[in-house]
Amino acid sequence: MHSDKLDNPGWYALTETHHKFVIDYQGIKFYQPDYCVFGGFTDVTHTSKAIDAYTSLTDHFYVIGQIPHFSERVQIVQELICNQMVLHAPITPKDNAQIVALNSESSQRDLFSLVNLVQPGYFRKKTALLGNYYGIYADGILISAAGERMKMNEFTEISAIVTHPNYAGRGFASQLTTFVGNKIFAEGKTPYLHVTETNLKAIRLYEKLGFRFRRKISFWHFAGAGFIKN
Repeated sequence: MHSDKLDNPGWYALTETHHKFVIDYQGIKFYQPDYCVFGGFTDVTHTSKAIDAYTSLTDHFYVIGQIPHFSERVQIVQELICNQMVLHAPITPKDNAQIVALNSESSQRDLFSLVNLVQPGYFRKKTALLGNYYGIYADGILISAAGERMKMNEFTEISAIVTHPNYAGRGFASQLTTFVGNKIFAEGKTPYLHVTETNLKAIRLYEKLGFRFRRKISFWHFAGAGFIKN
């Protein structure tokens, strides 16, 4: 297993399983912005022009890994430092909430609304098409969700692990993370995820489920001149 690919997940996802979503600037690759605003690179000498070009497509985006070269046309909003965590074995399910696939247009609209309520700025209109997403409904609304984002041949990222604030603390995130992680193992791949290093509550949850810290990894948040940080 080539675990070193996790050092550059954006690049390898767009080189392997997600190659059909790539905008390739020769040395730096970005997702088509309707799907995701992440990118990665292997050759820092070409990043400045590529970032200028990508800025014409989206007002803000993230470059994963080391800091790239960039021009005065963009600015760094922040360096988002995450813990990259890997799950090495399937998890024994402990709860039995009804989990459903979010593969209809209406459920994907629900997913888009929920993720952007809890984690605004990451989930795009077509992000749900990058992988399989699952959720739990209650009282007629989607209250919790999780799914797959950056996918490689051997690794799949669990992402959008969210719960509506009115339903937090009931174990829904744990159930969905378990469900998605086990689905990934069933496909012969290894699950991984990224969580901001300051989100200690989420880190403890993932550790309890069996995820183990692999490394710190930076998500460099860039914006063009017209971007206004919320």
